[in-house]
Amino acid sequence: MKEINSKKANHVHKNKASSQHRSVDKKPQHKKIIAENTPQVKNAAEAERPKVRYITIDSEDAGQRIDNFLLRTLKGVPKSHLYRLMRKGEIRINKKRIKPPYKLVLNDVVRIAPIRVSEQKDAVSTGLTIVANLEKQILFEDDRLIVINKPSGMAVHGGSGLSFGLIEALRALRPDARMLELVHRLDRDTSGCLVVAKKRSALRHLHEQLRNKNVQKFYHALVKGHWPTKLTRVTEALKKNDLKSGERVVVVDNQAGKECETRFRVLERYRGATLIRAFPVTGRTHQIRVHCQVSGHSIAMDAKYGHEGFDEQMKSKGLKRLFLHAASIEFTHPKTEQRMKIEAPLEPSLEKLLAKLVKE
Repeated sequence: MKEINSKKANHVHKNKASSQHRSVDKKPQHKKIIAENTPQVKNAAEAERPKVRYITIDSEDAGQRIDNFLLRTLKGVPKSHLYRLMRKGEIRINKKRIKPPYKLVLNDVVRIAPIRVSEQKDAVSTGLTIVANLEKQILFEDDRLIVINKPSGMAVHGGSGLSFGLIEALRALRPDARMLELVHRLDRDTSGCLVVAKKRSALRHLHEQLRNKNVQKFYHALVKGHWPTKLTRVTEALKKNDLKSGERVVVVDNQAGKECETRFRVLERYRGATLIRAFPVTGRTHQIRVHCQVSGHSIAMDAKYGHEGFDEQMKSKGLKRLFLHAASIEFTHPKTEQRMKIEAPLEPSLEKLLAKLVKE
């Protein structure tokens, strides 16, 4: 072998460098062709290629519209694309074409043609401190639901310029959860008890309880001034107004507004402020905040409905957020049928503020 190589080297030397370049050029091309045709690469390509999917509907998914089911199952696929696939017959149920309003029935077999689901570029990272800290805020969790102490400043879902909200963060923390859906909502600046369903049956059960007013939510709020002991009920009707800037505000309108009721109780009195408990019998947008405002006792650090002078006083004592906290929630567990009451502690910054106030 050494002799043969030596002769080749002499031959190349005589024919100058051009032959060397041709020889060098051929080698990597040959290697590339071999690499592309290896069984390993072919198998990898086959594995990446989308395949037909068959999903048998169970009791958890029965009853919902096929378009909503597909949006949840095929995350990342645009709604318009799913509708087009249904029109073309690429998505069928029991071998038949269907339309978006079709409601799934137990044991339906959904056939989904090969669809390449694009990776979400803005996926929530569990490495983010705000996401990782949510694990510590979980108050209760089982196979049906999660109750979490939502931090102030975090929206319940992404949108309106927010890359993600609490529900997206929870889905990142629980990647194996088949579904996670909000049972109810809290304003972005409000902290406290928030319930998230892990099964559709639990979501339906809790929604029915909300409609029948079998869910009791109690809030704690620090308000301006001396709240009268006899002021235990506010029933002003409320109406949503959208300003030109796009901001939404709620105003009292007993003619065109929706009926509302909030019940109040004094918890502690301080010099120039009162800590109250609020129980919203109805669940209108900003209900507690507006009912406090219209009563002449705005909630501390309320950017929409607050009192500037009172807010400045509270800010000087270290308050940096709305003092409205969903302190507890009571409902019937969707599986055990037992009555549950879950409480969320005040965050340290609110406890620290109360410690600075002078009790009356």
